[in-house]
Amino acid sequence: MQDTEDGAILTVHIQPKASTTECVGFYGDAVKIRVVAPPVDGRANDEVIRLLARLLSVPAASVRIHSGAGGRHKQILVKGVAAQVVTARLKLDSHDA
Repeated sequence: MQDTEDGAILTVHIQPKASTTECVGFYGDAVKIRVVAPPVDGRANDEVIRLLARLLSVPAASVRIHSGAGGRHKQILVKGVAAQVVTARLKLDSHDA
């Protein structure tokens, strides 16, 4: 996780077609997120954005995929929020995501 002038960049690993949509901890250096949606027509990406917006208490418009939209490993920009706040709201420990 890193701070930028626009907000925090969060590295995530997505597991599509899961039984529930949830943030489950770490997968290597990334935060692992399971989503019910399949990786078709951007549905899994949309679900990741909705989940993070809800968990971080920000509008969905403040959460966008910074890189990796077509793969499981992505970087998500959370505009206007510091990395420390993201870590606290996601209830992550000090692991370097």
